[in-house]
Amino acid sequence: MIDSEYTGWYKSSYSGGDQGECLEVAPGRPDVPVRDSKAAHGPALVFSRSGWAAFVGAVKDGHIGA
Repeated sequence: MIDSEYTGWYKSSYSGGDQGECLEVAPGRPDVPVRDSKAAHGPALVFSRSGWAAFVGAVKDGHIGA
């Protein structure tokens, strides 16, 4: 999905520092579009809400390394 189909991108509250490892999300949709803040005109990954919750949970639980 191309990011131009979404508006209102903002940096995730979990992204921080000046390391360039930031995610942006676009609010107000039934799905969860996510993109790399360094590639603002690049593609976005689009997750279902349950898929995104499962992914975040797996990262928090240490099942997916950084």
